Amino acid sequence: MASSRTRTADLIRVLNAAEQPVYVLDEDFAVIFVNRACRTWLGEAEADAILGQKCVYRSTADAGETSLAAALCPPPQVLAGEIVTATVSRFAEDGQAGCRRARFLPLGLENGTIFAVVAILEMDDRSPDAAADDPAPADPGEAGPIALHEQIRRFRRESAARYGLDRLFGRGPAVALARRQAELAVAGRANVLLVGPSGSGRRHLAAAIHYAANPPAAASAALSGELTPLDCSLLGNDMLDATASALARGIQRSELATSCTLLFHRIDELSAEMQFRLVEFLGRRPLRCRLTATASEPLLELARRGKFHAELAALFSTVTIVLPPLAERREDLPLLAQLFVEEWNAAESRQLGGFSHAALDRLDAYAWPGNVAELAEAVAEACRRAAGPIIDVGDLPDRLQLAAQAAAHPRRVEETIVLDEYLARVERELIRRALARAKGNKARAARLLGVTRPRLYRRMVQLGLES
Repeated sequence: MASSRTRTADLIRVLNAAEQPVYVLDEDFAVIFVNRACRTWLGEAEADAILGQKCVYRSTADAGETSLAAALCPPPQVLAGEIVTATVSRFAEDGQAGCRRARFLPLGLENGTIFAVVAILEMDDRSPDAAADDPAPADPGEAGPIALHEQIRRFRRESAARYGLDRLFGRGPAVALARRQAELAVAGRANVLLVGPSGSGRRHLAAAIHYAANPPAAASAALSGELTPLDCSLLGNDMLDATASALARGIQRSELATSCTLLFHRIDELSAEMQFRLVEFLGRRPLRCRLTATASEPLLELARRGKFHAELAALFSTVTIVLPPLAERREDLPLLAQLFVEEWNAAESRQLGGFSHAALDRLDAYAWPGNVAELAEAVAEACRRAAGPIIDVGDLPDRLQLAAQAAAHPRRVEETIVLDEYLARVERELIRRALARAKGNKARAARLLGVTRPRLYRRMVQLGLES
């Protein structure tokens, strides 16, 4: 009888003889085998580099061993025993991505445990655009997790890979305008104002613009200039003045001064006195660094209403980027939720595929007062609670469940009774009935009501029954 080692060698020989690219993952999604055709497609060096690498289910647009392994990762639904078809990709030497459809076959035991996944790829490459568009319906809310994953991958390849603007992923006109303005901000050195409600991603976008505009040239090169945030809602006048002065001295001495960014977070919460002092400070010591600020309203609009220093508003509003609240970009919610799932995958050992349609419906029904930041927190909590590879309604945070129950049973609005109006209606009806019984005779009607005729006449005039 052939030994186990001989049978393994025979299996490897058969797989290497196949014209179709094939690779095998273990139960932790680590690459344990790449056949000869797949090595040719990936490149010999890349194939050697990913052996033993764990595949993380997340969208990626950059090259590198970890990113290449992520680009080959199957949807986590395969761990539930499903045969899944999805797109995988590689990075060529010229930086262009090559994509192929792959069929993932789970190999399991009788108890349902998956111990390996075999990936069989199509013979020919397909264009990245076709790969991204293939599974995706027009409405992201109708797309499954795999289709949403492909849309995020395409977006990162087209825009986020150049600018790191992940949170501006979306289809709405307001988000598209903000994305275009952010790209202009990255290309230049103008001061930037980020306007939006709390939780809309203002600070995240400020950091994305800074680091996209100042990337390190190489691993051995000097780091890009610093991003220094100042929270204007927490710092007192004296502390803010002293902090800004110290930062200014450090920036002026630095060789990287022109690539530094000073971020004034919540600048619209500065007192009038501090606004004046900041204008005076910036006029006395012009900084060579970029000035960035966040606010809940456009500073020029606040200045027009007399609520903000006009000169300071003009200084920070060279480029103004408005971030809409999440409630105004509902069409982007499935894509953002999938993005946050894949960010969670990159940080955790367990991998999740995305949300069920019922769970996405529940996310869409919530008001999201905390905007994108609250959505990111809710997705992270749902990922921790999820029992399977797909997040279902029961895995969502309790506050979403309670909000849905409250919406299904709204409180009955109690009608307010205005006593004088109610008594006037009653008195008007009694007088009408008395006049009807008295056939219009006011004296007789007064006797029926137990009042004098003059009093009845006065009340009829007051109640609009007599002119």
